[in-house]
Amino acid sequence: MSWPAALDPAGVQSARIAALWWWFFGVAVVVWTLVTVMTLVPALQRRRRASLPLMPGGEPFLGSPSGSQPGEPLVIAPLVPHDAARERRLLVVVTSLGVLTTLILVGLLIASVGTGRALTSEFGKEALEVDVTGHQFWWEVTYPNDTPALQVATANEIHVPVGKTVRVKLQATDVIHSFWVPRLHGKTDLIPGRTTWMWLRADRPGVYVGQCAEFCGYQHAHMAFLVVAEESGRFAAWLGNQRAPASIPTTPAQTRGQEVFLHNPCVMCHNIRGTIAGGAQAPDLTHVGSRLTLAAGTLPNRLGHLAGWVMDAQGIKPGSNMPTNRLSGADLQALLAYLRSLT
Repeated sequence: MSWPAALDPAGVQSARIAALWWWFFGVAVVVWTLVTVMTLVPALQRRRRASLPLMPGGEPFLGSPSGSQPGEPLVIAPLVPHDAARERRLLVVVTSLGVLTTLILVGLLIASVGTGRALTSEFGKEALEVDVTGHQFWWEVTYPNDTPALQVATANEIHVPVGKTVRVKLQATDVIHSFWVPRLHGKTDLIPGRTTWMWLRADRPGVYVGQCAEFCGYQHAHMAFLVVAEESGRFAAWLGNQRAPASIPTTPAQTRGQEVFLHNPCVMCHNIRGTIAGGAQAPDLTHVGSRLTLAAGTLPNRLGHLAGWVMDAQGIKPGSNMPTNRLSGADLQALLAYLRSLT
């Protein structure tokens, strides 16, 4: 059986959320079963009694008393006399069920509040700092460092070491977004003008899909990201590579592609460290060739998809800020060779 992502936790925070969900689900199943049984039993009893004729008072009529004459008024005493003890038992049952319901609700409230406090509490003595900024419709990811040259900027892909606490700083530049990685944590909103925080830890290596969970515009559904959890050695190697400037072109096609990039509108929005491209309005492309997806999880990062995205982004992701580019076939092939070399 394949559980939904939120019920297949891969981290301590998501495990707390999943445990709370299972508690709520178990209580709901028990309550639903009891209510269903208590509803069906009286209904079946009433159906059996409904087949009997009724007196004006509503009690079943089981026959006429002997000796009654035609035309004489029929007086029949109720078959079930007033039973004070029965009423007391019913009062005890109803009161007990009311008290039990209150206790269940209070218990669920305590469990929910406790889980919420645990999710927002700090855990782990040393944490990796990651800054995430939500844009329409992509995610800017930065690994801050006191030394500016050691800072790392990427997009739509967050790499973390397995078993290490990650402190995520969340901000938005335009509208409200919501950061959600179901297998690692719950949802946290990114609100313009306000900074929010969340803690997460991946306990197993893997690639975990995240998604904007707050409607933020036309391409909200295509605003995904990946959290890549890897062993500490591989993470250190990735981080070191990301700190390096862009690869220098090594072939004529790559050299021509760099020229195409630097002499077209791309250079106005994108940044490639080590070149004159210093745009800050769109994803940093210094190591775009090493990423797993394009356009915030919309496409896999393959040659054909990259070509389609460069030439007709609006046809793939209408409403995004990526303009349509008009390049010759030769220039496009050279540009693709250059961008693919940026690993």
